[in-house]
Amino acid sequence: MLWSQRTWAELSADLEAAGRAAILPVGATEQHGPHLGCGMDAVLADRLCAAVAARSKVPMLPVLPYGCSLGHSRRWPGTLSVQPITLIELVKQIGDWAYYSGVRRLFIVNTHVTNAAPLRCALEMLRAEHDDMMVALFNSATLSPRVRAVHLADGGDWHANDAETSLMLAIAPDMVRAGRVIDADDPDRTMRLVFAHPVNRTSVNGVTGSPSRASADKGCLWFEWMVDDLSELIRRGMTEKAPLEHSYFAPNG
Repeated sequence: MLWSQRTWAELSADLEAAGRAAILPVGATEQHGPHLGCGMDAVLADRLCAAVAARSKVPMLPVLPYGCSLGHSRRWPGTLSVQPITLIELVKQIGDWAYYSGVRRLFIVNTHVTNAAPLRCALEMLRAEHDDMMVALFNSATLSPRVRAVHLADGGDWHANDAETSLMLAIAPDMVRAGRVIDADDPDRTMRLVFAHPVNRTSVNGVTGSPSRASADKGCLWFEWMVDDLSELIRRGMTEKAPLEHSYFAPNG
């Protein structure tokens, strides 16, 4: 159920059938070490949300392929970042126009860690302006305890690691340079640090973790988990109601 493939004559009925819900995938374009394509986050957002949209029949908006990737620095070619305020405003405006089309439940699915703060700001702005719109933000690496565990298995500050490489081997093998994987491992150097350092000061090659451990079999299993767990969150969100029905704009009393 892809928004971009539906006509205006079809979308109203699609949204009614889906409880006026829609999915917005947000990725990034950034270096992913010497072994993964720079579009890894966008590819994951697209494939994950498309699978969930097909299962849930909730329309999926086109994926956003750019995110807040400032932390990856200018040390390696490939990163195309936007400022946090740009991402906030872009997602806010997309949410506005989704609202005008009839969306009242917006599920934002993020596949890049440092998009989380700008996306949360956009969520706050949308729900403050549209009193009858509910917005949820899901970060793909923490959809459930089991998904979180595999992402953090080889480093708390993971990037282009076993999990991401395995996922790409499973769903987009053309994104992986098999000959570069074996020598791409780089350890997490951030444990016990006080400051959040950019990647140029924490990694020698843009990787944090052990992509050499990756396999397509693991990736297939983990992708299934992600589809199942995101589908369940969206299923629950389709019928959720606010605990109280007080207006955002009406003063108490």
